[in-house]
Amino acid sequence: MKRDPVRAIFDLKQFGEFGDVNPSITDSATYTFLQAKTMTDVFHGEQEGCFLYSRHWNPSNKYLADAMAALDGTEQGWVTASGMSAITAAIMQICNSGDHIVSSMTTYGGTFAFLSNYAPKFNIKTTFVDITDLESVRKAIRPETRLIYSESMTNPMLQISDIQALAAIANEHGIKLVVDNTFTPLIIQPAKLGAHVVVYSMTKFINGKNDCVAGAICGTNDFINSLIDVNSGTAMLLGPVLDPLRSSSILKNLHTLHIRMQQHSRNALYLANKMKEAGLKVSYPGLPDHKGHELMKQLMNPDFGFGGMLAIDLQTSERAARFMELLEMHDVGYLAVSLGYFKTLFSNSGRSTSSEVPKEIQDEMGLSEGLVRFSVGLDHDIEAIWQRIRHCLDMMV
Repeated sequence: MKRDPVRAIFDLKQFGEFGDVNPSITDSATYTFLQAKTMTDVFHGEQEGCFLYSRHWNPSNKYLADAMAALDGTEQGWVTASGMSAITAAIMQICNSGDHIVSSMTTYGGTFAFLSNYAPKFNIKTTFVDITDLESVRKAIRPETRLIYSESMTNPMLQISDIQALAAIANEHGIKLVVDNTFTPLIIQPAKLGAHVVVYSMTKFINGKNDCVAGAICGTNDFINSLIDVNSGTAMLLGPVLDPLRSSSILKNLHTLHIRMQQHSRNALYLANKMKEAGLKVSYPGLPDHKGHELMKQLMNPDFGFGGMLAIDLQTSERAARFMELLEMHDVGYLAVSLGYFKTLFSNSGRSTSSEVPKEIQDEMGLSEGLVRFSVGLDHDIEAIWQRIRHCLDMMV
């Protein structure tokens, strides 16, 4: 029987302290014990269901972590103060000095900068590859390789990773596959396809309001428990704790994610088709001519569409800047980084979210200086939005 991730979230019984339909917010940094031995057992990881200190766990964060695990079908989850802290904590929990990573060349700029510039401080090296070329992934693996890292839908090129094939390669070499699923929550479930660890920036589609910064890590009980171990857990010792007030807010927003992803996808597909008809060079996985279209159809949950992200290539950064300024002026959306908002957001990736990637690597991955990435919003009348975009295109001539 097919697993419904939305049903899994809604089936969670998470009541407040007094039977509230929303879980009570635990606004406390530390927790009391009636017996000293219980505290000792909690420190040693031998007592479940008790809370010690909010850097480790608090009830509000546990509610959200359980919901994220239900979303992805993993044994457990853990929530963090940002998407980057989820990514870096997961990677640093797996890797030690002298280890090696194989990563998608096309990845979020912050992730690229961490792997390329920061991890080498700990003698952790990364080989960047075209993640769609499975043979190049295999060739990049060394005896000291500990993980393969990719995004389900890569940022900003919107490539589709063959998670099942990547998982098979990882398993063959006894290493982990870590997948960032920020662009495609509900649409793709990496853990069900073989990924060992799934990370998110909940700032984006998961929360959907652009009013907070947060992240999540989903995986096995063993991995999450190691991550938060009081003696050696990366997340526990580096301390990227999410505020419980934010956890509560995100948890409520998570219950509308399925409706929002459906509308994001409908609107993005409509605009992608119209842009293509207008003669623009469009990248959207929902279009049959997208290189990853057929693969995504194999991986995806069709109930939620092909996602809200699309990109167009305007050749030069000057044309991209002019176009985005016109779009904002004509109320299409906002010239801003990030994604997953209820209004459309657009940015020139090479000059913003991928600016950490060196120019020669941008060229190698095929990132045009004129690429404009759209996070398509939840507009009710998407045809009217297209007419505004059409008018802006006419003004570019």
